[in-house]
Amino acid sequence: MIVGHGIDLQAISQVAKAYEKNARFAKKVLTAPELTFFESLKGQRKMTFLAGRWSAKEAFAKAWGTGIGQISFQDLEILPDDSGAPIFTNHPFSGKVWVSISHSGDFVQASVILETIENTDEEACDE
Repeated sequence: MIVGHGIDLQAISQVAKAYEKNARFAKKVLTAPELTFFESLKGQRKMTFLAGRWSAKEAFAKAWGTGIGQISFQDLEILPDDSGAPIFTNHPFSGKVWVSISHSGDFVQASVILETIENTDEEACDE
């Protein structure tokens, strides 16, 4: 059952401006493994990655119902899977987290769905 859905839209240029003003901005938003991946990127790809993680973490916090503040950027980690798709590898939610990140021009949009995993009648009988 879906228990939360959050969407966030962010201008990549705003994230780039924050990073250019203070490179520690990336350390605020990204976990150590995300930061390692970020540092391996070149040029504009770095800023789209950083803006995408910012947006997806904001979307998670909205789906969670708290906003960033009660949950930290460091509580959330999104890394690429084997095919390159983003997946949450760390989060405080006990169910399934679905994430989609999309870039177009100067914008990045992220959508996060939180889903609880319910036992079916068949599974309940097996217990």
